[in-house]
Amino acid sequence: MSLKPRTLGLIGLGAALMLGLGYVAFKEDPVPVDVHVVARGPLEVTINADGVTRIKEIYDIASPITGTALRSPVQVGDPVVAGETVVAIVRPAAPSLLDSRTMQQAQATVAEAEAALHVAQTSLTQATEERDLARSHYERTQTLLERDVVSLTQLEDALQRLAIAQSTVEAAEARIDMAQSTLNRAETMLQTPQSQAQVDASCCIEITAPADGVVLSIAETSERPVVTGAPLLRLGDPAALEIVADLLSNDAVRLRPGARAVVERWGGPTALDATLTRIAPAAETKVSALGIEEQRLDAVFDITSPQDQRQALGDGFSVFLRITEWRNDDALQVPLSALFKRDGDWTVFTASDGIATEQRVSLGRQGAQFAEVLDGLTEGMAVITHPNDQLADGAAIVDRRDLE
Repeated sequence: MSLKPRTLGLIGLGAALMLGLGYVAFKEDPVPVDVHVVARGPLEVTINADGVTRIKEIYDIASPITGTALRSPVQVGDPVVAGETVVAIVRPAAPSLLDSRTMQQAQATVAEAEAALHVAQTSLTQATEERDLARSHYERTQTLLERDVVSLTQLEDALQRLAIAQSTVEAAEARIDMAQSTLNRAETMLQTPQSQAQVDASCCIEITAPADGVVLSIAETSERPVVTGAPLLRLGDPAALEIVADLLSNDAVRLRPGARAVVERWGGPTALDATLTRIAPAAETKVSALGIEEQRLDAVFDITSPQDQRQALGDGFSVFLRITEWRNDDALQVPLSALFKRDGDWTVFTASDGIATEQRVSLGRQGAQFAEVLDGLTEGMAVITHPNDQLADGAAIVDRRDLE
């Protein structure tokens, strides 16, 4: 039985419709993706670290003697001028009170010294009289020699006795000075704290500032006793600041003096510039907040921004540093979000004419968001960021922005 042409046409139309529906049903939809165009630009690798500001030159003033530090003549924050501003006054210590035994010993020593002085004075009187007698004898002998009554030898003997008598007088005077000094020393043992305070009220030691700056801290404002070397106050110039950053040792080995850093989170409206000046030669073992032992060391930075941009920054302030380890102003770069590993090699998906293609790439330095491309990509190529498991080599894709 032959079918009518109309029937054949309907059957063909139905078959074509079924084939179309089957193609549409089994056809894979394009995968929506985010696309980034590879370009050249500045790229840098940074090391982030927390830091603390400190004044470069700190002057700790200590008491040069044991005594009493008078009430501080300056206050914290006061400006000081080197060699002019009196920053501390120390009065020498007064003698301590004597017990009865020590008092009696001191009184006996004074009496002994007074007796020795009296003996010396008596000896001087005797020596003076003997000298006067020798001088008279010499003068008479000289007169008699002129009259040829005595010989020249007798005159020489008289002159010698006069010289000896004069030496005896000088020795007696020296013994008086020595006895007087001994008496003075013995009498100082009897001085009381009250009498010493009255004597030394105007004999205080005034300490002036060793350098220009401001008073950073004062050990104690009120009057108090101090010993030699006791801290009194601290001085420094807040305009001369540096930053000390705590770095991991494996980060510090990649830095060199002169490395640039950006200072952030210090409280000001703009970031500051800083330069690495030195790195500590030895690291210390420290325990992190997670309980992990780490090898850390200090790196010191000079703040290079003008003073008027950081007037509010002071000593001991917390800051955050981004230290530049490496920089290239014309690097071909790809987002880190586009990279993944395939058989141990870095790989990206490139996007061209709605098709995703796997591409092996060779990378250089890696920054916080981008990596340097050494080989595998050229400027202007499009790569897919954040590739998902639906992507495969040759898969159909559509830019997510075209769906909006």
